[in-house]
Amino acid sequence: MNHNEQLTPDLVDPMLRGRFGRPYLWSEECESTQDALRDPSLHEGTVAVTEHQTAGRGREGRTWEDAPGRSLLLSLLLRPPASFPVQQLSLVAGLSLVEAIDAVAETSAQIKWPNDVLLDGRKVAGVLLESSEGRVICGIGVNVSQTEEELPSDARVPAASLRTATKREHDRAALLVELLARLQRRYDEWLDLGLALFVPDLTRRDALRGLAVTVGGVSGTAAGIAADGRLRIRAKDGTVTLVASGEVEPKLSRRGPGRAGSRNDP
Repeated sequence: MNHNEQLTPDLVDPMLRGRFGRPYLWSEECESTQDALRDPSLHEGTVAVTEHQTAGRGREGRTWEDAPGRSLLLSLLLRPPASFPVQQLSLVAGLSLVEAIDAVAETSAQIKWPNDVLLDGRKVAGVLLESSEGRVICGIGVNVSQTEEELPSDARVPAASLRTATKREHDRAALLVELLARLQRRYDEWLDLGLALFVPDLTRRDALRGLAVTVGGVSGTAAGIAADGRLRIRAKDGTVTLVASGEVEPKLSRRGPGRAGSRNDP
């Protein structure tokens, strides 16, 4: 398959393996795939995909930059029950994402709590959740085919693409289909059994575990992800604080080389 082929419905629809991705809304360019799913009549599992975002956004008001046709840029509409903790979906999506990347690119991806995916200490993907009125729009961006020169050079976490990490090209359509299939399975498991089911897999994939971190003024050693999705931080005196959200300031130097910074921060 041509790795540069656009992710049009004619290409992707026949490859889909479940209910996620139906309907499949594709555009060559848009401001943000998040905005493509605002119609209240759309049902759960609707996916918006684009080749290029002119106003892609990330967490904390930051932007997500992409090179046209080089990334996987999508948003998925979910409608979880009102009683479910929506913030856990960052980890549900993150785990699905690392599994899909590993399956397609033969890598060993890790999760940087709460919503980033790393390869060798560099960020290749991120998750952004936006929720309102019982709807959750889960945005996912993956750097797939960018060269080193096409990646942001001023990133908070050093940026990479699957291409720069593995030294070869990868099929965006295959990654998209694998991601939607795995995300559907993990989402259904989360609805049935909760996030605690995922703790062993999250622990194996935890990029922060054992590192010195600061989150929202709490500093210590990252000591794993709790069953409810909060990050454990152990102070020098052994006290453990559970942090529900916040900007993580890790020292990732042990995990691989990097440059300072990336605006790719969903």
